[in-house]
Amino acid sequence: MAEETAIFAGGCFWCMVEPFETLPGILKVRSGYTGGFLENPTYEQVKAHETGHTEAVKVWFDNNVVTYQDLVELYWQTADPTDAMGQFQDRGDNYRPVIFVNSDEQEEIANKSKALLAASGIFGDDAIVTQIEKADIFWDAEDEHQQFYKKHADIYADEKQERDAYKAKFWGTHTK
Repeated sequence: MAEETAIFAGGCFWCMVEPFETLPGILKVRSGYTGGFLENPTYEQVKAHETGHTEAVKVWFDNNVVTYQDLVELYWQTADPTDAMGQFQDRGDNYRPVIFVNSDEQEEIANKSKALLAASGIFGDDAIVTQIEKADIFWDAEDEHQQFYKKHADIYADEKQERDAYKAKFWGTHTK
């Protein structure tokens, strides 16, 4: 096994875990915060825009089973790359779409994928605004935010309705 990690931000982390976690080759997914200036931020601090952090998920994966490229492609189907100030019902810089890269190889894959997505025309005239940034310290979110889709299926179902509509509109049946 060749274990690697990837970090993706695409709105509320509650809705970012399940798509990655259910993919073969995923070893673990944790909700958390990254890219800010405060150590050990709390959910309330991040939500109040007091820390500069973005809600994100950290994904541990076996790259012999699933590649980083596969994860980036799934990310595009999960987060709206045309909305710089939030995702779906989640608004603010703490919900901005970012691919946080851990290596030059990840950066190259993410940039190439972003360019191909922009050239595809799938989003019409809308620019692809997802940022690609170097990974920073990842702080785990509090326990109540881990595995949210399993612990609170009813709330999760409401939260992901807009994401499901997005996927159907732009990706149709060609989703992972």
